Amino acid sequence: MPAQVSEPSSSPEFTGERPGRGDNFDYDEARHFAAYDYARSIAGGKRVLDAGCGEGYNTQALADAAAEVTGVDYSSQAIEFCKRTWTSPNLHFERVDFTDPGDFDATFDLVVNFQVIEHIEDDRAFLQALRARLAPGGTLLLTTPNRLMSFSENPYHVREYTADELRALLQSVFGSVTMRGMRGNEKVTKFDEARRQSVERILRLDPLGIRNLLPQGVINFAFARLANVVRSQAKSSAGSETITPRDFYVTDEELDRCLDLVALCSD
Repeated sequence: MPAQVSEPSSSPEFTGERPGRGDNFDYDEARHFAAYDYARSIAGGKRVLDAGCGEGYNTQALADAAAEVTGVDYSSQAIEFCKRTWTSPNLHFERVDFTDPGDFDATFDLVVNFQVIEHIEDDRAFLQALRARLAPGGTLLLTTPNRLMSFSENPYHVREYTADELRALLQSVFGSVTMRGMRGNEKVTKFDEARRQSVERILRLDPLGIRNLLPQGVINFAFARLANVVRSQAKSSAGSETITPRDFYVTDEELDRCLDLVALCSD
């Protein structure tokens, strides 16, 4: 059985990025869960590391497939939330920052790293740290937004990648790299188009780019609030039908048109 919630817990501060945020964020939650569903399909009986587990909403779903799951995140607040909230004998959480992993030296059959690398300044060093956590024959499963399909500004992203850019980076660290992508069905496409239109309406209010001169704290605060506005407007325009993980799928085709890039890496 999947891990269960042990008690009501206060979630870490809302930034507009992490899943688990209610009706307006069913698209975001489903997109995250779809990647974890894919991970579950290859996690059976394996020791799994979720590197960048956040609040553990998806990490706990791996526990019913894998032999053992360890979730790590740089945020002590997020890890404390995970430890309070998700309970399963084969599920563990630990604070680790892979830009400075310290004495964390366990190895795993499968390392998943979803929607993290776009936040990292030294991306190659980060990947080398993930590679060091692979047991012999192990695999890294990584996802990140496809820059060619992004239309909103995210103050938390250092950079985004095209499929070719990500492949070149990964091949500089790993011996074997297979590139795939995450796409959505017609329902997802309709919602994304409505979301794009909402973002464009908001950006037209600042034609001179004054937002870029604001203090980072103000930008982050506004991003979180506007994330709700954009999704509420998109749902109103695209229809109220709930988007689920089944509305997304992993494909080998037309990577430039995929919402997220999906990479499987090994030595």
